[in-house]
Amino acid sequence: MQARIDADFKPVDIAVGGPSTAFAFCNQHKLEKCKECNVDFTALNRVSKILVTNPTLRCPPPPTVVQQKLSQAVTNMKDEGNSLYKLNKTKEALSKYNMAASIAVQRPAWESAAILRDELSTVVSNRSAALLELGDYLGALVDAETVISVRRQWPKGHFRKAKALVALDHIEEAKDAISLGLQFEPNNTELSGYMLELDKQLTSRNQSITKEKPASVTSS
Repeated sequence: MQARIDADFKPVDIAVGGPSTAFAFCNQHKLEKCKECNVDFTALNRVSKILVTNPTLRCPPPPTVVQQKLSQAVTNMKDEGNSLYKLNKTKEALSKYNMAASIAVQRPAWESAAILRDELSTVVSNRSAALLELGDYLGALVDAETVISVRRQWPKGHFRKAKALVALDHIEEAKDAISLGLQFEPNNTELSGYMLELDKQLTSRNQSITKEKPASVTSS
């Protein structure tokens, strides 16, 4: 095992600074994340910050230990966004969802990935709905895809994707999104109900196209 570690080891020239000189930067440009030097110390410095600000914490705790203050901050921001959304203050709600997402991704690396997955997917799903309401259909679609990528079996992500695709006039693709969601949860009433609505929309559109086609003329 040590031999494999040694074989993959590549020395990196770094500079240290910040409080207690506990933060790493590229030596040449003094950047935390530097494309030119091909280094990214963001996660490492995040852990360093937690350890510096918690001097009694001698080592990372087990993954079952969750930062309740961080969870509460995410929940509070999300709930504020939901309240604003219900009052049709969509732009203000979007701002709260952005803040909630920014807080959610600050979880320490040692915590369970499921916590980040659940919190982030819920917030981004709500943000997708807000973007859709504001007419940013591509943004809504991107957020829906993000939800699916981190929480594939959650029906809400597929529902959000379908809504964005319909807004972009891609009804067939929206049906595919709903079909995939139903594979994970066949009895989901929100998905099955929306599938029926999509079928009606598609039938109505096809009938309109048929009526608009000029009648063919047969020459004798």
